[in-house]
Amino acid sequence: MSGAAQTPPTSSSRSSRPARNLRGVSDADPEALAAQQLSAEELRALHRSPDPLVLLNAWDVASARVFARAGASAIATTSAGIAAALGYPDGQQITVTEMASMIKRIARAVDLPVTADLEAGYGDSAEAAGRSATVALQAGAVGVNIEDTTDSQPGPLLDTERQSQKIEAVRAAGVEFGVALVINARTDIFLAQVGEPKDRVEHTASRASAYLGAGADCIFVPGVSDRETIAQLVEAIGGPVNVLAGADTPSVRELRELGVARVSVGSGPMRATLALAGRIAEELLRHGTYGAFKDALPYPDLLELLR
Repeated sequence: MSGAAQTPPTSSSRSSRPARNLRGVSDADPEALAAQQLSAEELRALHRSPDPLVLLNAWDVASARVFARAGASAIATTSAGIAAALGYPDGQQITVTEMASMIKRIARAVDLPVTADLEAGYGDSAEAAGRSATVALQAGAVGVNIEDTTDSQPGPLLDTERQSQKIEAVRAAGVEFGVALVINARTDIFLAQVGEPKDRVEHTASRASAYLGAGADCIFVPGVSDRETIAQLVEAIGGPVNVLAGADTPSVRELRELGVARVSVGSGPMRATLALAGRIAEELLRHGTYGAFKDALPYPDLLELLR
């Protein structure tokens, strides 16, 4: 099934629950904290549905509102998209404070669970990952991505034991805050092409087992798009699997048949939007015409979107 086929919460269901925490832990009240925990439970339940959770990754308030209006069940953020919007390359060049500022804006803008991409936790230590998770919780997130990349050790990936400790610290941060964070543990074995191709499924499954044991709810394996490998990963991991979708990825319906629990698109929508902006500029500067504006969002709709 496609993302649009998922049934978004009705206006009545939204109005029946308490308002989400929009302020942060320092001035949170019991009702707001309960609402944030309820949102986390909603997000976790979406990973257990027969249909994959389809996540569009927002980079600002407008994109988050567009995705919510289209019928999204939850909103994810894109670290690469937010970093680019603020003038940084991807790869933890942005500060966690700046990243959290945009996460907070997005969480305040939509009445849906928000899961935040925290890259590698902005540090290799468990303490750094735990602090970053707390900052995301204060911003209103109820889920996080945490990846196993590193720049401080030989090889592209942090060793499994230390990464598991980071996941444990993220889980502990949620417990201390009072919200059971939904942890999407990412491993870049395929994306970074670690080891021999024939060993990557087994290597991924080994890391996934450790990450699930440390408290992760879902295993994110970017860099995989062929049906056979996806099917092998789902079987080998034995827990919820997140696939990063691109132009060559099987459809959501096919991914459902393969047993995939979660489908996200990363910085794809933001990069596609930039490509459109480039085509607009090229048409105007080279030809002096405005055809690319034909399908633009009407100005009144933009105002209504941000009300």
